[in-house]
Amino acid sequence: MPPKVAPRIGLLAAALWWGSLTALGFVVVPMLFMHLGSPAAAGAMAAKLFGAQTWLSTGCALLILLVFNQKDPLAQAAPVHAAIKFIVAGMLLALLVEFAVAPRIVSARVEGGNLRLWHGLGSAMLLGQWLCAGFTLWRLSARLER
Repeated sequence: MPPKVAPRIGLLAAALWWGSLTALGFVVVPMLFMHLGSPAAAGAMAAKLFGAQTWLSTGCALLILLVFNQKDPLAQAAPVHAAIKFIVAGMLLALLVEFAVAPRIVSARVEGGNLRLWHGLGSAMLLGQWLCAGFTLWRLSARLER
């Protein structure tokens, strides 16, 4: 791959990651709750969308890590180093929500548990993921200014 193409692919992946989180969390899910007949139906659809978002987030984060895991000086630039910990943290948050928090939300609805706690934790982790993706996009786009 030509040297100037790889950073652009990484930047596009960061933009997709942050943009999809933004659209889902701030537009799509609130509209589900406003326009679907019941909160249960909206919640079920939101859960499916968040599950899909987990895999999109994981894929984008892995692609960014792969693109910038090169031995050339461009890939080792300071903005990339500053973003790596946020890329990994965002990916881990996505996987934790999917495999640790989401099942507890489902069981709290079915068996009666602390739904408010798990929903709040999942929302906070989604916000954290959104911030990680945003910081990643911000740092990687700073590479273009050089």
